[in-house]
Amino acid sequence: MRKRTHFIGLWLNDGEYEHMTKQCATAGLSASVLVRNLIMGVELQPRPPDTYGALLRELHAIGNNVNQIAKWANAKKGITDPEIETAAALISKAWRLVKDSL
Repeated sequence: MRKRTHFIGLWLNDGEYEHMTKQCATAGLSASVLVRNLIMGVELQPRPPDTYGALLRELHAIGNNVNQIAKWANAKKGITDPEIETAAALISKAWRLVKDSL
C-alpha cells in the first residue's frame, strides 16, 4: 500500500525541465525524490563518485596494514628502517588515492 496518498501534477517548460534533469543527475535522485527533498528543505549534495567505495575499501586496508606495523613496533620496542619505509609507502599510496579521486 502507498504511504503517499496525494498526487500533484507539474508542468515545466523546456528550460525548467532541463534544469531539474541536471539536478537529478547530479544528486543521483529521481525527480519525485528531488522535489520531495526540496519541499522539505533538505540541502542537496552532489552524489559521490562511484570510485569512493573502492577508495574507502583501499584506505581501510592500508590503515589496517599501518596499524599492524605500529603494533609490531610496539611489541618489539623498536622498528627497522625497511619497516618504516613500508609504512611510509602505504601512507603515500593512501595519499595518492585520495588526491586522484578528487
